[in-house]
Amino acid sequence: MVEITLHEQACRGCEMCVDICPTKVFEFDGAKRLCEIKHAEDCIACLSCAYICPSGALSHANFHTVKNFYRDLEFCNRMEKFL
Repeated sequence: MVEITLHEQACRGCEMCVDICPTKVFEFDGAKRLCEIKHAEDCIACLSCAYICPSGALSHANFHTVKNFYRDLEFCNRMEKFL
C-alpha cells in the first residue's frame, strides 16, 4: 500500500490537494486549517497532490513509479497565482 506523509508544519491549508485528488484521499480540517489524510487506502499514487502542493508538504513511499497518468494541468494553471 502507498504511504503518504503530510508534514503539518509545512502545510499552508490551501486545499489544493483536496481539490486535485481523484480518489478523495484528503479532507480539510477547518479547525486546524490543515489538510488531513483521511483515506490513504484509496491512494492510487498518481502523485498529483505532491506535484501541486506549493509548500512540498506531501511525500509518498512504497509505490511503483509509472507514467503520471493523472495531472490536471488546467487546474494547475488556475492555481498558479498561489505558488
